[in-house]
Amino acid sequence: MSKQSKNPETIALHGGDYRSDPATTAVAVPIYRTTSYQFNNTGHAANLFALKEFGNIYTRIMNPTNDVLEKRVAALENGLACVTVGSGQAASTFAIVNVCQAGDNFVSSTDLYGGTVNLFTHTLKKLGIEVRYADPSDPKNFEKAIDEKTRCFYAETLPNPALRVFPIKEVSDIGRKHNIPLIMDNTAAPIICKPLDHGAAVVVHSLTKFIGGHGTVIGGCLVDGGNFDWTADPKRQPLFNEPDMSYGGAKWGEVVPQLTGANVSFAVRARVCLLRDLGAPLSPDNAWGIIQGLETAPLRMQQHCSNATKVVDFLQKHKNVERVIYPTLHKGAIGDRTKKYFSGGNGALVGIEVKGGVEAGKKFIEALKMFYHVANIGDARSLAIHPATTTHSQLTQEELLAAGVTPGYVRLSIGIEHPDDIIADLKQALDASGKPSLKAVS
Repeated sequence: MSKQSKNPETIALHGGDYRSDPATTAVAVPIYRTTSYQFNNTGHAANLFALKEFGNIYTRIMNPTNDVLEKRVAALENGLACVTVGSGQAASTFAIVNVCQAGDNFVSSTDLYGGTVNLFTHTLKKLGIEVRYADPSDPKNFEKAIDEKTRCFYAETLPNPALRVFPIKEVSDIGRKHNIPLIMDNTAAPIICKPLDHGAAVVVHSLTKFIGGHGTVIGGCLVDGGNFDWTADPKRQPLFNEPDMSYGGAKWGEVVPQLTGANVSFAVRARVCLLRDLGAPLSPDNAWGIIQGLETAPLRMQQHCSNATKVVDFLQKHKNVERVIYPTLHKGAIGDRTKKYFSGGNGALVGIEVKGGVEAGKKFIEALKMFYHVANIGDARSLAIHPATTTHSQLTQEELLAAGVTPGYVRLSIGIEHPDDIIADLKQALDASGKPSLKAVS
């Protein structure tokens, strides 16, 4: 079914060709709570460990429940293979260390989630991997930052809080000229954007967010687009062209296509090297929970986006809102990217600057009744947070402004409740934020 249909509503339910459990014919995907798998004989075991054939070895590396989720997400993104991991942060980490080693560098967009900035700027630095930041308002900034040790580009499709849609094709074209893959975090725009179709080589997701959708489980994934030639420039991509002695000298860029008949070297190396050595697998219980969310993700995204459009229209007219930030409200080339890369909606994230600065923003959040004040996005429920004092609080003032975080900025993740109820809650909170007592203080 996944091969026949390109419609996300169908893929989310039938992707990966799972029809029923082969042991019981159960239609719902089972949770395979097992650490290990019985080998047929010693030869079978040896072949699995030597990658002469593929199959289940140990749940740290693969699991049948996870396999269904991986195939569906890969199909949803028009990719060839997917590897699930324990969180979105683990996915970002794996994406970089799968192509970079000590002494290497990569170029990242300045528009990033605060936790990713910390990962790139501090933790990876301690491992000897350098991040170089480029402002995506001009794609040429990425080319200016590369040298012979640059291994990849990294960006978010719809970064919060700036909500400036990333120039996917423009930067991808620059990368391919130098044999540098573009890795896209598509967490905030599943269904409505397909980065692989525009030249990205790899897509990562925090499955915790819109794909899981219910705020119950944490997970992440990496999707290999199968559209990047890892062997075209061996010096540019050494981890895929130099012998890996932990697998008898295998050269991943060569051996994987030979073994699988598919260009999925990135996904296979992430699975059999990084999951093997670093761990961070997605538990089968959490994979099952995310599958439940995935089945309705296309429908929820429609409601998220529709509600967000109505919320933006309301916020633009409210006297206590200084500014509204939304993908369609950006002018010029940045605004044009929304039309170019998005289809079926413009996202669920909305940013506002409340009149009265930080104190007014705090009062607004504390006056919300239906919205949840949590550090998350993509939940079925509507959510709100003040990034400067929470999700981005560990950044410097310079880093905050580069990411688009002003002192009074409030991020909204619009849920799937009835839009009238969402707007009513926003209205009463905004009205409360502008009371005379607060204005006198500000």
